[in-house]
Amino acid sequence: MDLNFLSVKAIIQGLCKKDFTCEEITKEYLNNIAKKDKEINAFFNIDEKQVLSQAKEIDKNFSQKKNDLPLAGLPIAVKDNILVKGQKCSAGSKMLENYEAPYDATVIKKVKQAGAFILGKTNLDEFACGSSGEHSAFSPCKNPNDLEFVAGGSSSGSAAAVAADMTPVAFGSDTAGSVRLPASFCGIVGFKPTYGAISRFGLIAMASSLDQIGILAKKTEDIEIIFDAIRGKDEMDSTSIEVPTGEKINSLNGLIVGLPKACFSQGIDKQVLDITYRAIEKLKIQGVNIKEIEMPNLEYGVACYYIIMPAELSSNLARYDGIKYGSSEDGIKDLIDLYFQTRGRFFGKEIKRRIMLGTYVLSSGYYDAYYLRALKVRTKIKMDFNEAFEKVDFVLTPTSPVLPFKLGQKIEDPLSLYMMDLLTVPANLAGLPSISLPVGKVGSLPVGVQIIAPASEDKKLLAVANLIEKIWTP
Repeated sequence: MDLNFLSVKAIIQGLCKKDFTCEEITKEYLNNIAKKDKEINAFFNIDEKQVLSQAKEIDKNFSQKKNDLPLAGLPIAVKDNILVKGQKCSAGSKMLENYEAPYDATVIKKVKQAGAFILGKTNLDEFACGSSGEHSAFSPCKNPNDLEFVAGGSSSGSAAAVAADMTPVAFGSDTAGSVRLPASFCGIVGFKPTYGAISRFGLIAMASSLDQIGILAKKTEDIEIIFDAIRGKDEMDSTSIEVPTGEKINSLNGLIVGLPKACFSQGIDKQVLDITYRAIEKLKIQGVNIKEIEMPNLEYGVACYYIIMPAELSSNLARYDGIKYGSSEDGIKDLIDLYFQTRGRFFGKEIKRRIMLGTYVLSSGYYDAYYLRALKVRTKIKMDFNEAFEKVDFVLTPTSPVLPFKLGQKIEDPLSLYMMDLLTVPANLAGLPSISLPVGKVGSLPVGVQIIAPASEDKKLLAVANLIEKIWTP
């Protein structure tokens, strides 16, 4: 069985036609994980016995003609900051190394109700803070295309697992590009929905006004199948919304796509730009109108993000004090000692850096100068998108400013890692749906291109991405 060509749609249809059993397909993925993951480090933990038991139960339901659920028999990998009842959820941190989830996140509940089951939990940068997958407290995740290179972050394990045929689909989370960047680095499709389109209930919070659960797969149509199963308003998440079904789009002809000047200028690798421009030429052949647009505030996106995100992160992570949440040290003298020892030992270097930055920008005397000013810049970025979408249907940029880089190459240079978010973070700041599609390679290293749509036009974005994917397939 060639897992490389086995899509979500093919698995669902194959199980219905009895071309194979759920147990057979699950064993194929487990064998692939056993063969490849010692080097890649995409997965944290897999309860093989439980996974096979679930697969057998699904086969039993199929044999008794009880299984007419839309995702029946589909295995899904889950980033280890999304709660799955009864399974450990570490968020890639020593702080939560032994934490066991007491309930299912809404997305997990929905896919289980639709007939899918959880294959395993995947590696990530600690508390989803990172752009390379190297800030995991347990082991860095490697790029399946070349094991000397990073997989991208923070949803490194989810992207690598899909790219290496260890799962057909995976959930990630995206706060500044954490689904789209690793998708680009690993050569697959990564989708971040409109803010609120997918419930965040059961996602361990990083920066609550920016976080979104996203989907990674090899094909856009696979992402759409999963999105339809999990989207919608949730009473457990007050920020959740309904998004419209969207108009049916059968052709790219006549669409207007905007290219922001700020995203094609200095700081973008020439090889990335060359491949992106070749992809744009293919769109022109299909009748797409390409328009250069001014979005002057996008260049402030990273600076704006690295004030808002640490502020929200420092607040969200304050709960991990070793008393109610998180690991704790032995031999503690008093409450102050508990805080220092617990947070000093169990948080990693990058988390400490961001907590300190966030605490600083929220402190008396600096709140107005930094945090409030960053919120105003965020509003300006939203206005740039609103004005752009009056002239164009979609906005297109490279996904990453650079090619995947070698493990350890940037780990001691946090500013260069922060710049990885340059092209993806504006969509999070504006709360817009965005997707990264693979368009080519430089040697063994994949390149992705990002398409951004107006708020709540997720279905339209997926429809157009599906058409574009067919002409862009490397």
